[in-house]
Amino acid sequence: MGTGASIRAIGLVGYGEVGRILAEDLRGAGYAVLAYDRKLEAAPAEAAALRAHAAAHGVALAASHAELARGAELVISAVTASQAVAVAQACAPGLRAGTWVLDMNSASPGAKQRAAALVDAAGGRYVEGAVMTSVPPYRIRVPLLLGGPHAAALQPLLQALGFAPAFGSARLGTASATKMCRSVIIKGMEAMFIESLTAARAYGVEDQVLASLAETFPGIDWERQATYFFQRAIEHGRRRAEEMVESAATVREMGLEPWSAGGTAQRQAWVAGLAESGALGERAAAARAPTWRVPADRMLAGLRPAPAGQATKETER
Repeated sequence: MGTGASIRAIGLVGYGEVGRILAEDLRGAGYAVLAYDRKLEAAPAEAAALRAHAAAHGVALAASHAELARGAELVISAVTASQAVAVAQACAPGLRAGTWVLDMNSASPGAKQRAAALVDAAGGRYVEGAVMTSVPPYRIRVPLLLGGPHAAALQPLLQALGFAPAFGSARLGTASATKMCRSVIIKGMEAMFIESLTAARAYGVEDQVLASLAETFPGIDWERQATYFFQRAIEHGRRRAEEMVESAATVREMGLEPWSAGGTAQRQAWVAGLAESGALGERAAAARAPTWRVPADRMLAGLRPAPAGQATKETER
C-alpha cells in the first residue's frame, strides 16, 4: 500500500485549524480525504461544526484512528504536541504495509522517535515533518522540513500533492530539533513581550519601552509586532504551551536545563487559560484587537492593583 508513484487517498488525524486547511486544499485538487478527530466523539459542541465543514468540502469522516489508517495511502498527523505518540499508537493497528505516515506535530526528537518505532513496527513508513512557520498564510504550501530514513522518498510525492517540502536529514529527530529550537526563540519572544509590555503598561512606561526597542532595532515596527505576538498567544496559547513543553523536552534531552522554554510554556498556558475562561472577552475578538493594549489591560484587571499613581485604561488606539 502506498508504494506507487502517486498518492490519491489521504487520511488526516486532527481536524482543527491545520487539518481543515489541508483538507480544503487537498479536496480542491481532487484528492480523496478521510479525517478523524477525537472531538467528534468527546466534544459534541464542537463536533457539529467539524461535521458541517467536512460535508461542505466532501471530506469523509472516520469513526476511529484505525479505520482512518486502513483507508489511507498517506496518514497525516496534525494534532496537539502532547498527542503525537498517542496518535501513532492508535493508528498502528490499521496501517497496511508501506502506508506513509507524515507526523506534522510540534514534538521533541525523542517523541518523534517513539512515534516512528510504533509506525515502523506496524509496517508503515514514518516521516517527521517540521512546520517551520504559521500555516494559515501559506496553507498547504507552508515550509515543511522532512526528516527520517523515508523522508527523501516521500518528498516528491508530497510535492505532487501540493505541499512545499524540503529534505532535512535522513536522521530521525533532526527536523524536529530544528523546529523545537526555533520555537524557543519565536514562542519565547511572544511570552517575553506579553510579560514585559503588560508589566510596562501597569507602570505606565510602555511607550518608553517601545521607543527604546525602536532605537535599538530600528528596522522593526515594534507596536505592530507586539500586537501580533499578543494575538497569536491568545488564539493559539494552549497549542503553543504544549509545543513549548516539547521544546523544553528537546533541550533537556541533550542535557541542558530548559529554563527559558519551561517559562515560555507556563506563560503561554497562562494566556490560554485567560482566553478560555473569558477573562479577555470573546476569544476571537480578543485575538483581533487592534492593539496589544486591549488584552494587556484585561490581563491586568485580574491581577493586583497597578503601582501607586499608575492606572491602566483600556484603549483602542
